[in-house]
Amino acid sequence: MILSVLQAIFALAVTLGLFTLGVYAMRRFGPPGLMKFTPPAQRRLAIVESLTLDPHRRLVLVRLDQQERLLLLGEGRSLGTEPAKSTGDV
Repeated sequence: MILSVLQAIFALAVTLGLFTLGVYAMRRFGPPGLMKFTPPAQRRLAIVESLTLDPHRRLVLVRLDQQERLLLLGEGRSLGTEPAKSTGDV
């Protein structure tokens, strides 16, 4: 009886040890090491700057495909402007 309990505890310890070793190996050699084989993502949309006007409204400058647009967000609606000159055109 005691021998089977010790055998079960030993088996549990070995299993947890192997699991811990696998987790350590994946963190050490896992996804960051594999990321160099994938091409970097090309993002088209970026928030350049955000300004809070009051608790209900906010101005957001958004860049989409090298064009910048100013958005007024708030109160359940958004208002946009014509494309502004991008920083590369100056």
